[in-house]
Amino acid sequence: MSANNKLTTGILILSAGIIILLGKLGVFSFLGRALWPLLLLIPGILLHMWYFWRKGPVELLVPGGILVVYSLIFFIGNFGGWQTLKYIWPAFLLGIAVGLFEYDFCSPKRQQGVFAGALVIGILSVALLGWTLFTWSVLYLLAIVLIIAGIVLIVTRGKTRRGW
Repeated sequence: MSANNKLTTGILILSAGIIILLGKLGVFSFLGRALWPLLLLIPGILLHMWYFWRKGPVELLVPGGILVVYSLIFFIGNFGGWQTLKYIWPAFLLGIAVGLFEYDFCSPKRQQGVFAGALVIGILSVALLGWTLFTWSVLYLLAIVLIIAGIVLIVTRGKTRRGW
C-alpha cells in the first residue's frame, strides 16, 4: 500500500469513527430535532433562486414564499417551544399572503384579484396575530392590575382619605 493510499484510508477510517462517536453522543439527533425546518427553508430558497436566475416561471414564488415563512414559524416553534404556536398560528396565513404578494409583484402580467387577495389574507393574518398576542398580554396585565388593586384595598382598609 502506497503512502497516499494509507493517508486516504486513514482519513476515511478516522472520519467514520468520529461520525459514529458523534452519533452515539446524540449530536445528530439534536441537529435533526432542531434543524428540520431547513427541509422547508432550503427548497423555498431554491424556488426563489430558480425564478430569479430566469430558469423557472413566476408561479414558483408562491410555494417558495409559503415554504420560507412556514420554515421560520417552525424554527420559532423549535427554539421558543411548541406552545408558542398557539399565539403565532395566524402567521401560517401570512405565508400564503407572502407567496401571493411575491407572485403579484414579480409577475410581468398582472392578474386581477391576486394583490387584493394577498392584501386581505395579509391584513387578516396580522390582525389575528395582533389579537392573539394582545389577548395573551392583556391577561397578564389584568392579573397584575387585580393583584395591585387587591393589595391597595387590603393595605388601605380602615383608613380615611383626609386631605383629598
